[in-house]
Amino acid sequence: MRIPGSRSKLWLTVVLGLIVVVLNFPVIYMTLNSFQTTPEMLASRSVFPEHYSLSNYVFLISKTPFLSYVWNSAITALGATVLSVFAGLLAGYALSRFSHFLMGMYSNLLFAIQMFPIILALVPLFILFRPLGLINNPLSVIIVYSLINLPFITWMSRSYFDTIPRELEEAALIDGCSPIRAFVQVIVPLTGPGVAAVSIFAFLFSYNEFFIANVFLRTQNAMTIPVGIQLFIQQFSTDWGSLLAAATLAMLPTLLLFLFIQKFIVHGALTGSVKG
Repeated sequence: MRIPGSRSKLWLTVVLGLIVVVLNFPVIYMTLNSFQTTPEMLASRSVFPEHYSLSNYVFLISKTPFLSYVWNSAITALGATVLSVFAGLLAGYALSRFSHFLMGMYSNLLFAIQMFPIILALVPLFILFRPLGLINNPLSVIIVYSLINLPFITWMSRSYFDTIPRELEEAALIDGCSPIRAFVQVIVPLTGPGVAAVSIFAFLFSYNEFFIANVFLRTQNAMTIPVGIQLFIQQFSTDWGSLLAAATLAMLPTLLLFLFIQKFIVHGALTGSVKG
């Protein structure tokens, strides 16, 4: 009885493995070809490189401001994540715990903000940020990213707080905690997986976003990774080797992030989707 079951699991594993390889073939192809130079890549007729070299990565790190792009992306992504999660947690808690018609209006307004195309606001924001000295400043994209992430984080946070019994807060208040202390020390720790999930989504959006960063960050010293990578694509030629190497290195932080905290994404999504 165990042998057929083992065989079915083996076949299932093989089929799922093939599906994973097929779906991730562009990423695999990009990573492998980042180890050969552009002339070798253009002259080769094989999918996989014949000779492997680290010259693209050496050139990328030593001759280009790629590390500056990484630093700028880290600052903008972390800044936008912290700001949006902090504001979203407070707003979600208010929507969950306080019933008032103004709260209902604010909740419905979040839907309207979520549907508003951000491209329509870029020109007014550019005119507003320029006299303030925020052009080519990470603070400009941090503010915009936080506003974009805020509706989603607020709604998800509200769902997480709805799953926490109010009796826990009442017990903390009876024991002498202030409302703020009860929120910070009792409620927020219980929403740890949910906070981790929304933080991951906010970070990934801010890290991978191109269009907004391309509008507000124009100098090489201020560019993030998605904006800086496009410099390898010129009008009449493209440095494919450096481009693939940069894309591979840019992918590593998000890949490592998913490997270490993927359980929080699943748990947070399931927790936020069910009111218990």
